[in-house]
Amino acid sequence: MILIDELPFSFKFVESEGFKKFMFVACPRFHIPSRTTMTRDVYELYLDERVKIKQLLRSSCSRVCLTTDTWISLQRVNYLCITAHFIDNDWKLNKKILNFCPISSHKGESIGMVIEKCLLNWGIDKLFTVTVDNASSNDVAIGYLRKKFNPRGGLVQNGKYLHMRCMAHIVNLIVVEGLKEMNKFVERVREAVRYLRQSPARLQKFKECVVVEKIECKKMLCLDVCTRWNSTYIMLDTAQNFERAFERFEEQDTNFRAELERGEGWPSVDDWDNVRNLRDFLEHFYEVTSRIWHFICHVQ
Repeated sequence: MILIDELPFSFKFVESEGFKKFMFVACPRFHIPSRTTMTRDVYELYLDERVKIKQLLRSSCSRVCLTTDTWISLQRVNYLCITAHFIDNDWKLNKKILNFCPISSHKGESIGMVIEKCLLNWGIDKLFTVTVDNASSNDVAIGYLRKKFNPRGGLVQNGKYLHMRCMAHIVNLIVVEGLKEMNKFVERVREAVRYLRQSPARLQKFKECVVVEKIECKKMLCLDVCTRWNSTYIMLDTAQNFERAFERFEEQDTNFRAELERGEGWPSVDDWDNVRNLRDFLEHFYEVTSRIWHFICHVQ
């Protein structure tokens, strides 16, 4: 339960009164171990699984492909996740997270050194590819790995195929760049949605407008995150169903249009046509990205 639900590693909850009462009702004869015992048991389980994965990697005759991801937490700590993909002797594609660790910075050499240390710790010396995003720092990281592993004979054709650029990241860059050219009407729809979602009373009145206009759509308005184009697609995909409801709401709320006119303005008929065209265009990229992530998430 602790591992599946990703509960805090401190395990303080096992000593809480609520958990004790729950376990007393569920299984009165069960003796709840202390958080110290839980921590020790989980660490031992980790060590056992680490040995199994090492044996699996050692027995596999295939080369290992790596994928990496970096980000910054809310506490401004840089993190790196390293995942190995390989085919075992039963021709089954495996995906194993090798490391999830803080890094000193997003500089290329720092990332390269962390990846090298991780591979050495796992005893991996046969690399095929390393998939990274298009950040320039990753060019440095790949160059560092190529310099370190090529003399050991651990790369294919002197590392010619080592550097793989993340397809999902490339798709994201394409769409983000394209959206810059269509920012005006997207911003008008965004501000209209934001106005409604700022107040439960406004949202309830909007729902009444949806009923009056007999719009049969179970979705409800959602506001996007400007830096996430897929959330912009979802916002437009939902909003385009409620054009008539927006118009009726504007008749009932005198502040609606006035508020929007202070910014980019009110969504016009042409804007809604553009929204539908953009929505249809983005749908292809959204489906491609979803397929990529679906495949990645289901590799065991």
